[in-house]
Amino acid sequence: MENNKENKPFLFPHADSTVLPDPSNFFSANLLSTPFPTNSFFQNFVLKNGDQPEYIHPYLIKSSNSSLSISYPSRFSNSTVISQVFQPDLTISSIQQKSNDKHIISSFNDLSVTLDIPSSNLRFFLVRGSPFLTFSVTKPTPLCISANRAIVSFSSNDSLTKFTFQLNNGQTWLLYATSPINLSHDLINIITSEEFSGIIRIALLPDFYSKNEAVLDKFSSCYPVGGNAIFGKPFCVEYKWEKKGSGDLLLLAHPLHLRLLCHINDCNFTVLKDFKYKSIDGDLVGIVGDTWLLKTDPIFITWHSTNGVKKEYHEEIISALVKDVEDLNSSAITTTSSYFYGKLIARAARLALIAEECFSFDLIPKTKIKKFLKEIIEPWLDGTFNGNGFLHDEKWGGIVTKKGCDDSDDCFGSEFFNAQLNHLGYFLYGIAVLVKLDPDWGRKYKPQAYSLMEDFMNLSTCLNPNYTRLRCFDLYKLHSWAGGLNEFADGRYQKGTSEAINAYYSATLLGLAYGDANIVAIGSTLTALEIKAAQMWWHIKGGNLYDEEFTKGNRMVGLVWSNKRDMELWFGYLGARQCLLGIQVLPLLPISEVLFSDIDYVKDLVEWALPALEWDGVGEGWKGFLYALQGIYDKEVALEKIRKLSGFDDGNSFSNLLWWIHSRS
Repeated sequence: MENNKENKPFLFPHADSTVLPDPSNFFSANLLSTPFPTNSFFQNFVLKNGDQPEYIHPYLIKSSNSSLSISYPSRFSNSTVISQVFQPDLTISSIQQKSNDKHIISSFNDLSVTLDIPSSNLRFFLVRGSPFLTFSVTKPTPLCISANRAIVSFSSNDSLTKFTFQLNNGQTWLLYATSPINLSHDLINIITSEEFSGIIRIALLPDFYSKNEAVLDKFSSCYPVGGNAIFGKPFCVEYKWEKKGSGDLLLLAHPLHLRLLCHINDCNFTVLKDFKYKSIDGDLVGIVGDTWLLKTDPIFITWHSTNGVKKEYHEEIISALVKDVEDLNSSAITTTSSYFYGKLIARAARLALIAEECFSFDLIPKTKIKKFLKEIIEPWLDGTFNGNGFLHDEKWGGIVTKKGCDDSDDCFGSEFFNAQLNHLGYFLYGIAVLVKLDPDWGRKYKPQAYSLMEDFMNLSTCLNPNYTRLRCFDLYKLHSWAGGLNEFADGRYQKGTSEAINAYYSATLLGLAYGDANIVAIGSTLTALEIKAAQMWWHIKGGNLYDEEFTKGNRMVGLVWSNKRDMELWFGYLGARQCLLGIQVLPLLPISEVLFSDIDYVKDLVEWALPALEWDGVGEGWKGFLYALQGIYDKEVALEKIRKLSGFDDGNSFSNLLWWIHSRS
């Protein structure tokens, strides 16, 4: 499932950015010739001072100067927020540390990052889902481990390779060493060692059960140093962990992993269902095995709705189409924002596909839609658009836009690679439709189209070295992040899962338009995983995944952060349920059927959001998305409401809403 080798990489004009940080501040010299991640799970480690925490399940990890702190986070929650609280339970350094030293990222891959503190001779293997914090002391070095709380008990085994210490907050920590280490502690909270070199592993004992300690003892001698995710077959992702030491490898799976884990002959693993760590993402459960196979339900990407539109409904849809097509006017577009401009592109492209589905190209001027799409897309692809355009940044390796983003509501931080999927996804949707309508045009602009797609869906940096691997998609969490090169105390965030789904869906349509089976396979797989993750962490259906107080009053999460769940969006007001629903629906597409396939949940969600429409000033655009979901289970009532709307979201239309309602079974 690699990208087509025949496609020569295309570069948009060079960007001279004065706002992007310098990657050489934290990446080692041997990595500086490669494109860097811009929405990764360890992004905070390479931004500003590099001292904001990141969630490396099950621990929060923070590197500050020449030390590293580990926290098994406590949790704060109420009806609008769930947040993991960082407290530096243990801080690891060398006795000879330099206060002005900094860490260096010496390597990274899909499932891990290696963080070095050179002056302290410390190398930390930060692997996703490891119950152990593993680090190597590369030269004989005296160590210091300071606890945030008083140490109330301290003991070791006879060989001085295992130590147990309990803090006065009830936590019990275990330390394992590959060779004897002389540790001593003062009367309060400091543990020191004589010179030591080798591997040390530290783990919190989850609950004080002897069976949990026995599990950690058993798997303490085999440690992971990295992990890659392999896309071998459609709708499958295989984790291959790189390990050292002896014995079997123990890691932790989150709830979505557990749903997708699949046994095959050469992928043997054991689930330790009673060995658990708490997490904001749900309980993390022990998995023993070097290889995991994750397999999701297949979805079949199509241009049109699954059931189609019955002929009896064509007349109303065509009537709306005629008006919407007549209103197309490229000179009337005043926005230069890549996001809002992209939505207008996609809106027009939808009209062409709706006309196809209603077999009405004899009534709808197909040439006018094509002409409009060409007029508004080509300037972005050939660099002639006045006021904005796509550029390639060499510092990090990716597409940015010309426009200076003084107004964050206009550009959404695209110069920092924030929300990359949101605007590029809309462009790709329009391009895919235009390629379908005009293959000759598609051949001319194929290099530019692939460049936009590969910016966020590049699987191999060998085939296209201009872009990092899967820029936004988190291969452990199995969904995409926004945030870009902005530092946040709670890590990366994601707002609109549906716009992320749109990006991968649109890339898949591009593959269909060009007949590229590899792109179709990659895009379909990422679309399916993004949907599963949205249904897991954004769609609130009860159960015990989230705290009861948070769950009982909410049906859709606003912002999912690495380390927080928040009902407050970047816009609107706290409790704006129509926005909380709408931002997880737009744009309304055939793939929306899969995202909202649970009819019982949809009904619960709509009934939760409907009272918000009684507030004064609620936008017609938000109402349209709510009524669209209502149409899944109550078609006639929703249709009546849609016919009364006086306006629509800038990426939506009356034609699109009628198509949606009339294609419901």
